[in-house]
Amino acid sequence: MKYISTRGKSPELSFSEVVLEGLARDGGLYLPETLPDFSNRLGELSALRYQDLALEIFTPFMAPDFSVAEIAQLVERSYASFDHRSITPMKKVGEHWILELWHGPTFAFKDVALQFLGNLFEDLLKRSGNQLNIIGATSGDTGSAAIHGVKGKKGIKIFILHPKGKVSPVQEKQMTSVLDDNVVNIAIEGNFDDAQDTVKALFNDLEFKDQYQLGAVNSINWARVMAQIVYYFYGYFRWQEKTGEREVVFSVPTGNFGDIYAGYLAKQMGLPIKKLLLGTNENDILSRAFQSGDYSVSPVVPTISPSMDIQLASNFERYLFNLSGQNPEQVRQWMEEIKTKGAVQLSPELLSQANEEIQGFRVDAAQASDVMRRYHALGLELDPHTAVAVGAAEDSGLTDVICLSTAHPAKFEDTFKAATGDSPKIPQAIADLDGAETRHMESEASVEAIKALFIKLVSQA
Repeated sequence: MKYISTRGKSPELSFSEVVLEGLARDGGLYLPETLPDFSNRLGELSALRYQDLALEIFTPFMAPDFSVAEIAQLVERSYASFDHRSITPMKKVGEHWILELWHGPTFAFKDVALQFLGNLFEDLLKRSGNQLNIIGATSGDTGSAAIHGVKGKKGIKIFILHPKGKVSPVQEKQMTSVLDDNVVNIAIEGNFDDAQDTVKALFNDLEFKDQYQLGAVNSINWARVMAQIVYYFYGYFRWQEKTGEREVVFSVPTGNFGDIYAGYLAKQMGLPIKKLLLGTNENDILSRAFQSGDYSVSPVVPTISPSMDIQLASNFERYLFNLSGQNPEQVRQWMEEIKTKGAVQLSPELLSQANEEIQGFRVDAAQASDVMRRYHALGLELDPHTAVAVGAAEDSGLTDVICLSTAHPAKFEDTFKAATGDSPKIPQAIADLDGAETRHMESEASVEAIKALFIKLVSQA
């Protein structure tokens, strides 16, 4: 398997090279040159447990860099930390299905990919004997999941930027209470887009990237997206067992487009997905893009679902590459328009093509809170991001939709309590964060400031 950049001006790379490279050297994102087709193997795959299904899906992407036995070992190690034997269990409540993706160590769906990526980094560094300085941005869940994926691992130091005061208290504590020597938390003045822009700028400084051996944990890293494909297959198989139906609809809450893009790839790989419903909060650049073709940047608005308080969605570039018929010249033009004008307008023809696969919905705080209240009355606690997925499913008028549940409600206790009048059940690992010692640094949100702080910390190590 070879990997190509969305902007067409970087060399083809192998899987191992792509994982370590992160962002392509032309500023684009890497994608596999071709996708495997599982359409004739669905019956066989449906009988597999989650780990064995992951092995089957990962193998064509990772070969020949990794043998089947090596991939199997990576998978087993990565999901041993999950607290449910199904890894991503599913249940029906009301008219829809809830696929719970948050049974990993930080109670967020990011664990599904980042437990795997942490172990993958460790294996690649053992092979090469090199060091890796991971730098990432988070709107809440990526940071803690990435930190818990690599804390204490030899040869890796991780630097996570989060917007000061704009993540939930639990999300912040999960990051800043990890005191391992290889973990650095940096609270920046600004929002997630400022953090993400800073990280991308550091990766685009190729001399700096090479000198300090930067690695990526954000979903610009292909391995993140690859790992998320699995739960679409797994959720579909469990849903089909219960319903006997063939074509499924998924509803996905998303801010950076990575989670729903994994579903789009699952469809291209043969999974019978009839439609993907995209749910945003008030930061609705993605829902507007699929409703009217208007992908234009607005100021970020703080909401009750902070992990989706994003305007520029990194993985949307990968989708635009597919939408353009894999035309890197068109992608480069679009990316330049976003950079200079802050907007891209999809043509009516491209919008129609996009809507055959993805339909966008805006679910605001009032609607998400109402969903949380009603589902609590039905006996199921939802976090505000999952409530966006359910709200999108309800607005679609469809039934039997699989809604992706992306975080445990205890990570957003105040929001849950305001919506329902009750406190959510608190897992012991989250309760233990109370009173835990924390450590973080603060910085302005500029490339120069972060670069200077990074160089200082690396030189001290």
